[in-house]
Amino acid sequence: QVQLVESGGGLVQPGGSLKLSCAASGINFSPGFMGWYRQAPGKQREFVAEVTTGGYTNVADSLKGRFTISRDNAKTMPYLQMNSLKPEDTAVYYCNARGVREQIGPYSYWGQGTQVTVSS
Repeated sequence: QVQLVESGGGLVQPGGSLKLSCAASGINFSPGFMGWYRQAPGKQREFVAEVTTGGYTNVADSLKGRFTISRDNAKTMPYLQMNSLKPEDTAVYYCNARGVREQIGPYSYWGQGTQVTVSS
């Protein structure tokens, strides 16, 4: 029933910008953590950015200054603003929502991913 759907990916030239969105449905609460990960072909999945209900944000050191994470007022839809994109940013970007609920225990949900391709 819980579903995360990423959108906003596509083909962009180096130096361009994209904004990714993650639409969450079937969630009646605000996840404690929502974040973005990415995986390039032949590479391990890596952390990109995260935001919590408390307003804490964190961006991977190598991406600071170019990537920014934010969250909507309902705290159920994280956004990832990507600027000054480079070819090495090419990857599938995944949205993740996780936390702990008293009744259901720990949970972690993933979207299917959205492709970001940076190429001239």
